[in-house]
Amino acid sequence: MSKNQELADFIWSVADLLRGDYKRSEYGKVILPLTVLRRLDCVMAPTRQAVWDRAASYTGENKDGLLLAASKLKFYNLSEQTFDTISSDAANVAKNLKDYIRGFSSEATEIINRYEFHLQIDRLDNADLLYQVVRKFAGLDLSFEAVDNHDMGYVFEELIRKFADASNETAGEHFTPREVIELMVELLLAPDDDRLNGEGQVVKILDPACGTGGMLSAAEEHIRKLNPRVRVNLFGQELNAESYAICRSDMLLKGHTAKNIRFGNSFSQDGHDGETFNYMLANPPFGVEWKKVEKVVRQEHEDRGFDGRFGAGLPRINDGSLLFLQHMMSKMQPLKKDDAGDEVGGTRLAIVFNGSPLFTGGAGSGESEIRRWIIEHDYLEAIVALPDQLFYNTGISTYFWIVTNRKPADRKGRVILLDARDQWTKMRKSLGEKRKRMTRDQIGHICATYRDALSIAGDEGHPDHTRVKVFANRDFGYQRITVDRPLKLRFELTEDSLAQLGASAAVKKAVGGDAAVELLLAALKPLIGSQWSTKAEAWEALRTVMVAGGVLWPSAAPFQKALRDAVGVTDPEGEVQLIKGKPEPDPDLRDNENVPLGEDIDEYLAREVLPHVPDAWIAETRNPKTKEVERFKLGYEIPFTRQFYVNTPPRPLTEIDAELKSLEAEIQALLGEVTNG
Repeated sequence: MSKNQELADFIWSVADLLRGDYKRSEYGKVILPLTVLRRLDCVMAPTRQAVWDRAASYTGENKDGLLLAASKLKFYNLSEQTFDTISSDAANVAKNLKDYIRGFSSEATEIINRYEFHLQIDRLDNADLLYQVVRKFAGLDLSFEAVDNHDMGYVFEELIRKFADASNETAGEHFTPREVIELMVELLLAPDDDRLNGEGQVVKILDPACGTGGMLSAAEEHIRKLNPRVRVNLFGQELNAESYAICRSDMLLKGHTAKNIRFGNSFSQDGHDGETFNYMLANPPFGVEWKKVEKVVRQEHEDRGFDGRFGAGLPRINDGSLLFLQHMMSKMQPLKKDDAGDEVGGTRLAIVFNGSPLFTGGAGSGESEIRRWIIEHDYLEAIVALPDQLFYNTGISTYFWIVTNRKPADRKGRVILLDARDQWTKMRKSLGEKRKRMTRDQIGHICATYRDALSIAGDEGHPDHTRVKVFANRDFGYQRITVDRPLKLRFELTEDSLAQLGASAAVKKAVGGDAAVELLLAALKPLIGSQWSTKAEAWEALRTVMVAGGVLWPSAAPFQKALRDAVGVTDPEGEVQLIKGKPEPDPDLRDNENVPLGEDIDEYLAREVLPHVPDAWIAETRNPKTKEVERFKLGYEIPFTRQFYVNTPPRPLTEIDAELKSLEAEIQALLGEVTNG
């Protein structure tokens, strides 16, 4: 068991004290905020006295800056209480703990308030548990020397995982496995090693679904390994209050501007409106509906178009994944050229999706239009397929999308598909749905394959050739045509068709009420069993008996349609029905075909369709927006699995037969032993 695991388990053992007075789902309301408070308490210890002395010696009003300088941190506490003093006074533990929390500077106070811990202080005190719990935390050393920020991040993530398990929630909504983050960060940043070196570099990174901040921290660590002198500014937004508080406290402890981590829904409360970033990365929740913010999102889409965030389109309401991607892309820095003609600016981003955004939605749908906009503007650099069972809350397959507005010259106009689904090692112990992990060597292998993807794709002898494919942007586009065939009918009058006419509201209205319907049915009854090969013959016979029976022949379209629906029978050898001289399409025979982008749809029809159904044609429809007649809809999809499908031929029948005979012989032998024994 790792040191971080042991520390998390020790902290979680506080649950033993809470059991009975708290439900399992409520343990986190006590343990998480107290862990943050104890961490802050330990980190402040070296400069606590200096802060108190500076506060006592300065009587002016605006002393926040002086106290921050004295603390050598981004926060301080003016209370004379510490965890040591609070835990040594059992009679006043609630009073002293509240005084301690009130003593924090504004940045720390904003974080602590998100936990609403004041409610738990009174509850714990009333249950005679507060002193015991505080005393246990007071014995825990969470100083920088004992637990650095990297390890503390692991501890918080493990605590949240335990909290999610106890609450029946999904831990994956709060954080991402570290090896997944490591791979994502390397794929995102590796091509920019040269950009990140040099003096005076300032880098802005955003995660709009930042959870506890693991991705932001990993990105910063990677950049600082390349260039310790670079200035990294981290930004994030999070909807879950506990995760937000942990992330913000982590930023505070690392010396970052904690207010750059915003609370709220990224769609309806954009915490970084108008800002742009060098890098962005995110693991938004999979398949989560956006109905709660539909009004705001739809209004921005309709009113602002591409001046807003969602101009490309809106996905279906039950999955907001592609909204997150558009939200991030709206914050890409523009690509420019400096005086030397070199490209500067621009953004790279990486996002984790399940398989749905690759192909969900047909031509003309919101999802397809979003993919079309991304691909036609040459923003999609690559998609990397990951192993399944890699995340805590789902065992489904997942994919990295690498998106950028500054592709390298040799990758412009192309998209890389990299299949890394076999790059995993089985875990000794499952964590939720997570049963697999990627080793450091496997991550390195994926990154090396990604770096050399173009040469590997062109070298059939390379061992990784089958896991890399490179496509032109237009290869993902298609023209969706509707192929119609003529409606062919023969005509007959049966008991069922007569009953259908009697029940038709259109017939009743056309002939003048129930009494007229009865006359109609009586007039037609002698023709039951009659058949006609053409509509003209059928209509002449039906009209004749109706007139003879005292029923007028209505010429209105609703009656004519109801009559044909009742007596018409589809028949491949029947008469072709016409509308204004043209064949009427049969809706039951209607089919759709996806024609590769750039191929002539008429040539496709002649080659792929007409040899099988010579009477087919391409339907024409009127676009409700442009009012123009269209013969196809343009769509985009990324059929990743299809591109890497390897057909496994079935075993020969002789081999299967031999195996069955062998098994039969074994069974007979075993039965013989039983009966003879």
